[in-house]
Amino acid sequence: MKKIINDFSRKITKEPNLPAAHAMLYATGMKDSDFCKAQIGIVSNWYEGNPCNMHLDKLAKKIKSSVTNRNLIGFQFTTIGVSDGITMGTLGMRYSLPSRELIADSIETVVDSHHYDGIISIPGCDKNLPGVMIALLRLNRPSIIVYGGSISSGYYNGKKLDVVSSFEALGKKNTCQITENEYKNIVKNSCPGPGACGGMYTANTMASALEAMGMMLPYSSSSPSTSKNKKIECEEVSVYIENLLKKGIKPKDIVTKTSIENGVKLAICLGGSTNLVLHFLAIAKSANINFSLKDFQKISNQVPIIGNLKPSGIFLMEDIHMYIGGMPVITKYLLNEGILSGDCLTVTGKTLSENMKNIPDITFNQKIIYPIDNPIKKNGHIRILYGNLSPQGSVAKITGKEGTIFRGVANVFDSEEEANQAILNNKILPGSVIVIRYVGPIGGPGMPEMLKPTSYIMGSGLGKKVALITDGRFSGGSHGFVVGHITPEAQSGGLIALVQNNDFIKIDTENNTIILEVEDEEIQKRRKLWTPPLLKVQKGYLHKYTKMVSPASTGCITD
Repeated sequence: MKKIINDFSRKITKEPNLPAAHAMLYATGMKDSDFCKAQIGIVSNWYEGNPCNMHLDKLAKKIKSSVTNRNLIGFQFTTIGVSDGITMGTLGMRYSLPSRELIADSIETVVDSHHYDGIISIPGCDKNLPGVMIALLRLNRPSIIVYGGSISSGYYNGKKLDVVSSFEALGKKNTCQITENEYKNIVKNSCPGPGACGGMYTANTMASALEAMGMMLPYSSSSPSTSKNKKIECEEVSVYIENLLKKGIKPKDIVTKTSIENGVKLAICLGGSTNLVLHFLAIAKSANINFSLKDFQKISNQVPIIGNLKPSGIFLMEDIHMYIGGMPVITKYLLNEGILSGDCLTVTGKTLSENMKNIPDITFNQKIIYPIDNPIKKNGHIRILYGNLSPQGSVAKITGKEGTIFRGVANVFDSEEEANQAILNNKILPGSVIVIRYVGPIGGPGMPEMLKPTSYIMGSGLGKKVALITDGRFSGGSHGFVVGHITPEAQSGGLIALVQNNDFIKIDTENNTIILEVEDEEIQKRRKLWTPPLLKVQKGYLHKYTKMVSPASTGCITD
């Protein structure tokens, strides 16, 4: 018997007591013959105000045309996005992480209320990808993610540029390493068109991980935004969504603990963003899978860094496409080396190993991906640190270039703005541990990213001379000796709230510890004098977020 693939939409289209619903569907252009077809929600994070997202409507239209040609009904809708690059260092950045929850909630709302049978999502910027993934797991209907793709590199003075180049250029200008004219030209030429930021920053990290996890078609993460390959993917995706409908394959069939481990392993091998931790904790929670900070540390101990990719390396996602042959070439290599598990189901309806069957083998006549037996670093860069400063955990991004142990004198700031000014005014001395606090999920609110201070540090030549710790988080573009996600956060009374200037702090990523070297008696004296500051936002969405959000150590989830 032919499988019914319109299980959900038929509750509206085949229900005789819903004349108003039928009338409105006729108004959308549906004909009598369409009422027996499966309906696909085609959701993009399109908006014009961000290069990561400004082309997604075009991709969505190609996908709708493809869906229509498969005798399916496609309904386009959009959800929100926040540009991390544009809001970085402003109060707007407080909305970045919370936007993940809004994205998930809005997709769930539209798809569940309108009874769509399947979903094709087209995310672009950083929080788009985990927001979409969380929604697909909640809904658990046949689904595929089509990544909007990475931006092309910019050029100036014969050098490749990307968005982080513009941040670091300000630090270079302020330390007289470049002229005002050079600075302006770097800024003007850093982002030449549509697509997500080009390095192994958060968007490309999450796209790579989700492809390895099986929720994207092979090559989706590495096909550039304006490439022919991305257009072909949009044209072919309808074949796969129809197959998922016919076979009844849903996200929770694909997302297992093993497939999550595959995604995290690939991302760590490529030197990916620390935001991976927050987002995969949330994704695992949505899939009802037990996956914690300890799992991240276990994986990071097991896998090497082999990707010479920005921000710590020198190459971009477009280089993986052009010179490696795409992400599946790397995935196949890691499968062959026993790092990834090939038995996991994917959106092709086949296993990861089956998808890799005809993928070419990697060659090492390039400097983008290193061999396993000669890695950039023998174990991962993500370190989960515990100690009196973070008894519930914190996340360090240590590639080895900046060393593995740092002991220094605390230089404390109660906001990112104060820290930025101190760095730009050359007030930070070598040997300092910059402490930026009250920027956690509640204190921020929204746990803003610290790309500006880390970029200014690197641009000022202090990358190996100072450390930075925070209860906020870092952009995928951040690098240096940095520790974020310190939990409990300052607003909740974590020890980071009691640190004072000139205290000594020791960060040991060999033993995974972060210690404030102050006697317990002194700490208790300080605690008696401390009172939590008023919440920075007293109404609206951010205020609601502070009331619902979980700590960073559990993924900043709100359900």
